[in-house]
Amino acid sequence: MGKTVTTYLVDGDPKGTRYAFVSNKICQMFVVPRSNLDYLDKQKKLHKPAFYILIGEDEMAKPQAYIGETENFRERVKDHDQKKTFWQKALIFVSKDADMTKTDVQYLEYLAVQQAKNINRYGLQENKQTPKEPNLPEYQKDAMDEFFEDIKFLTSFIGISIFETASVNQLPVFHLKRRGANARGVYDGNGFTVLRDSVLSKDAVSSCHAIARREMIIKDYSMANENGNPVLTSDISFSSPSTAASICGGCSSNGWVEWKNDKGQTLDEVYRNK
Repeated sequence: MGKTVTTYLVDGDPKGTRYAFVSNKICQMFVVPRSNLDYLDKQKKLHKPAFYILIGEDEMAKPQAYIGETENFRERVKDHDQKKTFWQKALIFVSKDADMTKTDVQYLEYLAVQQAKNINRYGLQENKQTPKEPNLPEYQKDAMDEFFEDIKFLTSFIGISIFETASVNQLPVFHLKRRGANARGVYDGNGFTVLRDSVLSKDAVSSCHAIARREMIIKDYSMANENGNPVLTSDISFSSPSTAASICGGCSSNGWVEWKNDKGQTLDEVYRNK
């Protein structure tokens, strides 16, 4: 079924301040560059309860995000502007028709952090604590679940893949066996997803460029098997096949060559050299 998305460019710049919403839906997304926070003074909808995501990169140009909720984004972002250096733009989600409550946006934050951590396309180092599920009536929880589906659609619409999962059942599976690792994964246009139950190497060499991220993933998303190897407890997505290969094998790797299908063909042969 088709959808109509209305987008308004506030300053006429497709990369500047804008807002968008899906026809017949109440979810409205504002995209505000950090350089244009003055716009918040003009838009009264952003002075009310809102769910938001700050988007940027770390010092190694890896995508980073901060997920939050607030009763007044215009006031809340002043603190973020002073204390958080990584972000370049804010995605703010409000209701077009009626104000959301503090508990509504807390529930959206709970859903978003949970899903973004499981998908793991964006680093969430700034989210120091994992929010707990707030107490919402069943009917309101259903409404916010639907609202969150619109959030996921609109973020994807503007090219932010923080909530996007790979359709693993429809994609060919590739394997990596190196330094004791025995991992499986799939590739799509958004990156490479290492599948649950993949076995990682026990350790990492000092030259591995992804040691810090590997340690975080092992801590949060794995359990040790009888041999002491970390085994993933959920699918984990990466922006590139090489990052996925490096984390699985514990050493710097060219994922386009290391990942191979059941026929022995590399990822490079299947996707780049058709």
